[in-house]
Amino acid sequence: MAYVDWRIKGPEIATCNCDWGCPCQFNALPTHGDCRAAVGMRIDQGHFGDVDLAGVKFVGMFAWPKAIHEGHGEAFAVIDPAASEAQRNAVLTILSGAESEPGATVFNVFAGTLEKMHEPQFLPIDFQVDIERRRGRMNIDGVLEAEMSPITNAVTGAEQRVSVNMPFGFEYRQAEYASGRARGTGPIKLSWDHAHAHTTTLDIGPHGPS
Repeated sequence: MAYVDWRIKGPEIATCNCDWGCPCQFNALPTHGDCRAAVGMRIDQGHFGDVDLAGVKFVGMFAWPKAIHEGHGEAFAVIDPAASEAQRNAVLTILSGAESEPGATVFNVFAGTLEKMHEPQFLPIDFQVDIERRRGRMNIDGVLEAEMSPITNAVTGAEQRVSVNMPFGFEYRQAEYASGRARGTGPIKLSWDHAHAHTTTLDIGPHGPS
């Protein structure tokens, strides 16, 4: 099957309600039995066909009643209003997983587990990240406040650096792991402190990440 030529590259922040490390990354069940997550990205380089996507920011919020692979999930997307209509449509199509090889991208994998899609909203997104320092935030007024910071040693308080390589991952190939905090007050409620987070330079197209 032929897919639209697309690629997005830029920094990503992800945080979920599981313990540091996130069992899903290792084919294990979620820490608390369910999964809730917030994921955001700033596209520094990208396109969808002939639509330039550079500068677009988006955030997705998710909830599953059990493990992700058991389905019955819901999703809610927000795109920064600076994006044009063509850019918005392109990003929403990418997020739907429809223009991805089956199982090759996180968008396609997640799509098969969702049964409810909330109407997307177009709201200002404050997205800041320093991948090397494992620090960042993604805030949307009235919808989401999320922060990422380094994991610290419980005894000494020293920052711990953990990098994970996934040569055949469908989201990333390498990421820095961190500690996340989130409060979601929009259609999908989120609430956790000192839970999993990771950050990476996402570089992905219809056949998977690079």
